[in-house]
Amino acid sequence: MKEARTLRRVTIKDMQPDVFSALLHFIYTDTLPEGDKNTEMIRHLLVAADRYAMERLKLVFKSILCQNLNVDTMVTTWALADQHSCDKLKDACLEYIACSNAMDAVVETQGYKNLKVTDPSLIVDLLESTKKVPNA
Repeated sequence: MKEARTLRRVTIKDMQPDVFSALLHFIYTDTLPEGDKNTEMIRHLLVAADRYAMERLKLVFKSILCQNLNVDTMVTTWALADQHSCDKLKDACLEYIACSNAMDAVVETQGYKNLKVTDPSLIVDLLESTKKVPNA
């Protein structure tokens, strides 16, 4: 008599399949899959690591985001850092602005314009924090 095999599925809500796959790959191999090293994927992985309280992974992804800051990614990274209580990542964003004198370019980005509409208080926080950084 054969037993019926029941396939059980686990549904992961609020996470794209490719993000979950990359997260599992990283957990098992301590590397990112080829082609998944872009800033957007790293942001999604940081959110997933935060959601599942994977502090070591969160540190790795924060470090990658810090290393890849540029004018186009800074504001979105700032907002993400604020949402997930990543103070060192926020500090890295401020340091980027201070060292590169990039604030004029940052305010012209789509990320800045979007955040100004969706969360103006976060823009105020960014501007006030920037004023406190030497050389900003």
